Amino acid sequence: MACFLVPAAEAVVTTVVKRTAGKKLGGSEDTAKHPFIKKLGLLNNMLWGGSALLAFEHLWHGEITPMFPFLTAANAADVPEMLHEMATSGVAMAALVTVVWAGIVVAANILEKKPETKPALKGGVR
Repeated sequence: MACFLVPAAEAVVTTVVKRTAGKKLGGSEDTAKHPFIKKLGLLNNMLWGGSALLAFEHLWHGEITPMFPFLTAANAADVPEMLHEMATSGVAMAALVTVVWAGIVVAANILEKKPETKPALKGGVR
């Protein structure tokens, strides 16, 4: 019902962190060049995109309504089920996205430190 709210909340936090760090670094030009801020932008994109996709999926299946409170768990009896889904599925999805992003960052750092090798010349002719 509302599992997409957890990755969306993480996306809000990372967006605030990215903008705050960008302001401390001196503006938009520096943030584009700073490697961690750039990689944090990737996490933002992954979280916002996943949250939007999950929200659309819940809308498609009728689990989001066009009137307040927008979720089908509008009854007090459905709220514990919704909170349980957020605590299990939502947290697991947000954690998985963050772990995958961390793996991408580690792989990128390894590849950035790897020295470039020039191909060997055949026969000594260029």
